[in-house]
Amino acid sequence: MEQYMLKIYIIGLAGIFFIGCTSNFVVSTPKGLPPVYEDINDTYQKKNDIPVSVFRLQNYTDTPRAGMRAANIIEGILKAKGYRVISHVHDKKYSLKKASKKAKDDGSQYFIYGGVSEWRYKTGIDGEPAVSLQISLYKTKNKKLVWSATGSDSDWGNGSIGTTAQSLILNMMEE
Repeated sequence: MEQYMLKIYIIGLAGIFFIGCTSNFVVSTPKGLPPVYEDINDTYQKKNDIPVSVFRLQNYTDTPRAGMRAANIIEGILKAKGYRVISHVHDKKYSLKKASKKAKDDGSQYFIYGGVSEWRYKTGIDGEPAVSLQISLYKTKNKKLVWSATGSDSDWGNGSIGTTAQSLILNMMEE
């Protein structure tokens, strides 16, 4: 019986160790993204046309094109959620003021702007992916902040930056 309890104890410690090897932290504004689908009654949902201009995120890392990569993942997630996305990922970098004007020219109701502060594989034997992002959604007509989230995530050494970033962005948008 004592050996059985020792095995359970060791397995429990190993589980705690492995859970501690990944981390995810998100801080978000109380109000989330505007809903695309609206419940009309128990059997019908109306899909709202919500155009969103997505701009390349500012890259504050040493990794080339990290802002473009993160914005590209954001585009895919927004499209999957039903938003109409107008892409400016491959355009030059815009200031917040110029992004607002460009989104107005696009006829977008909202625009996404933000930054990437970490996009790398950590040094060490495993080389775990690590991602830190700040994403904000602004109303185009008045540049009013509608939603904002900041998050960081890391994963196992066999994970990729892309899957870590996608998981983080999904988590940020669902907060």
